[in-house]
Amino acid sequence: MNIVQIDNWQDYYRDGEQFLKAANGAFTKHSKGFSYDTLYNVTCMGIEKLVMAFLMKHGDLAENHTMGDLLFALQRHLGDIPDTAEQLLYLNNFQEICDMDSFKIQIPTEDDVVKFLAIGQAIQELLCPYLKGEKSFVTH
Repeated sequence: MNIVQIDNWQDYYRDGEQFLKAANGAFTKHSKGFSYDTLYNVTCMGIEKLVMAFLMKHGDLAENHTMGDLLFALQRHLGDIPDTAEQLLYLNNFQEICDMDSFKIQIPTEDDVVKFLAIGQAIQELLCPYLKGEKSFVTH
């Protein structure tokens, strides 16, 4: 099978790395400009960008950009990834903002932020070898 990469996947990769670096730096420095909600959103943007870079590099896109949809798209390529599934579904619980009738936001705690940042690091560790060309896979 011949995979056709989607243009600009490298931009998503770069942006994902930068979002996660910013979130980690802001949390470490206790930056007053970054509330726990903001850290959640910046971390999730970083994760979303990395997943999209991975998918685009491999000629694919997610149906939507919820953590659940990103997970489903990753599983098409990587198969069963239970730890990643648990992590992304955990993040998915904090915001349900697609439907205005069932709009829900959960305010994260400091412990949640520590977990968010660890999840961001885990996603980097999972996907970066594929994005850097150090690892390849067979599409499922």
